[in-house]
Amino acid sequence: MEVVGGHLEIDDLDAVLERFEAIGAEHDVAVQAVDARYVAGLKHLQRACELADRAHAREELIARDPAVEILLYAAGRRQIQDALTMGVSRGQQPAVVVCHAVGAREEGDDTAADRERAACEVVETMACFEPAETLGIANPALIADFFDISDAERAATDATLADLVLERVAMLVVEK
Repeated sequence: MEVVGGHLEIDDLDAVLERFEAIGAEHDVAVQAVDARYVAGLKHLQRACELADRAHAREELIARDPAVEILLYAAGRRQIQDALTMGVSRGQQPAVVVCHAVGAREEGDDTAADRERAACEVVETMACFEPAETLGIANPALIADFFDISDAERAATDATLADLVLERVAMLVVEK
């Protein structure tokens, strides 16, 4: 998995999503953009990719599209419509774009990493994308609300918000 952060300014959402799909097809990777305010750190996205890989290996996919599968796991949701809240939309927004060779990553597989990096480089050149450090700009209140993490739950544990999000992401596998 490789990620690139930046600010997206989207006038035509369908065109941008089609461009991400074309970049993914060109490099044989899944390309998924998420609203950076919902991302509880790099481990959050890594875990979503790991779970998408595992679902792929077990032939237990929720979605047909690997990029959507990553979004579902990142959002901890089985319903695509619910997961789209975490995705990008029309207008300006901070984003993190994930480029991941779903199911292709094996130990020592440098070609998958090369394809992921190459896809990220193409994303960075898109006219609607301005590269910037967006991975650390999460909105804790927005994340807690989206993942249904209450103040009482947070007070009852010494786990970080990111830890609780990772737990929610992992629970998607259990909630089948």
